[in-house]
Amino acid sequence: MKEQFTTTVRVKGKGEAKARAFADALSHVQAAVMKASPHILLRIEPQDVEVIHAREAVRKEAFLFFFLRRERRTFSVELDVTVSVTALNLDKVEFVTSQ
Repeated sequence: MKEQFTTTVRVKGKGEAKARAFADALSHVQAAVMKASPHILLRIEPQDVEVIHAREAVRKEAFLFFFLRRERRTFSVELDVTVSVTALNLDKVEFVTSQ
């Protein structure tokens, strides 16, 4: 009934800081695992994280094209996260019909 397996999911995240981009990507791990597995998930435990892409985009902006110049940075990451999943397999549960 209770099963344990390992799977790898690919997630993406964006943010105005490096830590925010990683946190955004890691927050999508649970949804990606739930989408890929038909079982009821009990525990998702990250085992390994591999960075596929890490990008920084710099955009220059100014008020009225001349005043208050500044650079805005946006970070984006794409990660492969290997997770150990403990789940309930509902196919192995026997339901008894009562009348």
